[in-house]
Amino acid sequence: MISPWDRWYTTSCCLCCHVRTGTIILGIWYMLINAVVLLILLSALNDPVQYHYHLTSSELGTDLDVMDDANMCIAAAISLLMILICGMATYGAYKQHAAWIIPFFCYQLFDFALNTLVAISVVVYPNTIQDYLQQLPGTFPYKEDLMSTNNMCLVLAVLLFVGCILAFKAYLIACVWNCYRYVSGRSTTEVLVYVTTNDTTVLLPPYEEAISIPPKDPPPQYVSA
Repeated sequence: MISPWDRWYTTSCCLCCHVRTGTIILGIWYMLINAVVLLILLSALNDPVQYHYHLTSSELGTDLDVMDDANMCIAAAISLLMILICGMATYGAYKQHAAWIIPFFCYQLFDFALNTLVAISVVVYPNTIQDYLQQLPGTFPYKEDLMSTNNMCLVLAVLLFVGCILAFKAYLIACVWNCYRYVSGRSTTEVLVYVTTNDTTVLLPPYEEAISIPPKDPPPQYVSA
């Protein structure tokens, strides 16, 4: 009987790419996005007046500031950590080190869980969408049009949007997991080499160990009396 994991296992993704190639492209894409975000955050920290990331309570309509220096530093640290995790996944897929892919896979699961909680919160508390729209700045485009829309239509639109995102993220998770299985399977088969004859199976050591074993001394020559 085929297990569900083996039934969904495949070595191709996006209809044409290998899972290793797809994981490498995905890791590089995430690194570029987080690098751009990190550059913007560092530029805003260097010149906060130009980037205007300090929004006042009158602009937000609330009593809280959306950003301060501490939050900017935390966001920059998270972006730097994400660059490291994505770089590890890219290196692990390229060099076929399965353990290096695990942190990126765990991040994908965490991100998927957060988006799932967002969808559940929209279903359980549909009025949160209107509350969120009211907290937006007055200069936000189409704010009045969105607030005048029926609440049920907003909930369906948000659920449809979040559902598409979840489906896409689930596919990317499956691609990275298949890459991990492929790389770990390749690593396992390269450790031991089996040579099978008709009636015997000989277990050979890895190539590195075989060449490192010192040769045995030849037997003494036979001297006839």
